Amino acid sequence: MKSKGLLYKGKAKSVYTTDVKGKLIVEFRDDITAFDGGKKDVLENKGNYNAGVSAFFFEFLEKNGIKTHFFSMLDPQHMVVRELEMIPLEVIVRNVAAGSLVRNYPFIEGTPLDPPLIVIDYKDDSRHDPMLNDDIIVALKLLTPAELKKVKNAALEINRLLSGLLAAQGITLVDFKIEFGRQGKKIYLGDEISMDSM
Repeated sequence: MKSKGLLYKGKAKSVYTTDVKGKLIVEFRDDITAFDGGKKDVLENKGNYNAGVSAFFFEFLEKNGIKTHFFSMLDPQHMVVRELEMIPLEVIVRNVAAGSLVRNYPFIEGTPLDPPLIVIDYKDDSRHDPMLNDDIIVALKLLTPAELKKVKNAALEINRLLSGLLAAQGITLVDFKIEFGRQGKKIYLGDEISMDSM
């Protein structure tokens, strides 16, 4: 498989078209960012670590019935994925009150959340990723009500699987962010699952 050209460059990843229809190459760069990309730096080998962790989690989730965009690794920094039309939503699952949840709402830091909370933000740095409710998501035609239900159910199942996997290693999954995309009428887990998104 050969890379043909840059399709998209994000804050920490670059996506390339390939000579194989329906497949893309994702490069995990060593860039680190904060504050909607306002603060930037480079951390050696960070791309390799995030790519390896993402591949591990994607393979684990695939084995447990979650459909992802992951095909294989080309090398430690480059991943072959299914070409998706990404849905501009950040689906955040929270198991413990922390971060913006504590800053914006009267939660006490460290409070366990049972059942877990799902927070969905609109993916747009210029708007600082505002939180959406179900009605806004449907009104913007980002997801149908049925698709939204499927995405939320998938997010909770991913949370159950990852929480159990990490708990066996003595790690508490406080929260994580995932993204989804479409290929035709099917919705797949896309983007990455790494230290950048947990």
